[in-house]
Amino acid sequence: MTARNDINLVLASENPVEWTVSPGVVAYPDALSRMDAHVDAISRGTEPERIWLLEHPPLYTAGTSARDEDLVEPDRFPVFRSGRGGQFTYHGPGQRVAYVMLDLRRRGGDVRAFVAGLERWVIATLGEFGITGERREDRVGVWVRRGQKEDKIAAIGIRVRHWVSFHGISINLNPDLSHFSGIVPCGIREHGVTSLADLGLAADITDLDDALRRQFRLIFGQSV
Repeated sequence: MTARNDINLVLASENPVEWTVSPGVVAYPDALSRMDAHVDAISRGTEPERIWLLEHPPLYTAGTSARDEDLVEPDRFPVFRSGRGGQFTYHGPGQRVAYVMLDLRRRGGDVRAFVAGLERWVIATLGEFGITGERREDRVGVWVRRGQKEDKIAAIGIRVRHWVSFHGISINLNPDLSHFSGIVPCGIREHGVTSLADLGLAADITDLDDALRRQFRLIFGQSV
């Protein structure tokens, strides 16, 4: 299930969580296929939980609540219908995607609490770079105040099957923010998008990955 040249790191614990880092870009259909297979294996108890870090080529994905009118430029990039929650989002180079395949039976079986944990994970990770990320009750994702406005810096969208999560989070490191103009991101018209680079930070993707790994241990534990 692991593509050649992926880097696998296992967090040592009684129930280890495997971290897989894929270099380059991963085609979206390939990612879906690999996630499906691994989620089924986790539910059977034959594979460990996994956090998969990757980038995609430029594309738009539609969640289960996506509205057709929010796809502003349908011919700009490939569009994929996914089974995750949420609406339209963009993925592309310079954006770190973390697919989160965790057994929620080990985490109390509370999906809402799990999503709140993902939000805390993103916010704590951004905090390592001096960025104050915030959640909002009326809209998903993680937001950054910029004077009188707020911009979205991270998206969250999951699906759960057999009590195993998949899909996950994406954090804007240094993507081409103009690519978001082909959709109404997450159906929200009155706010924009930002990235670490847009906020003046020169962090690279390794810095972001290291912060994600540290904060995962603190928020979720190595395995719960």
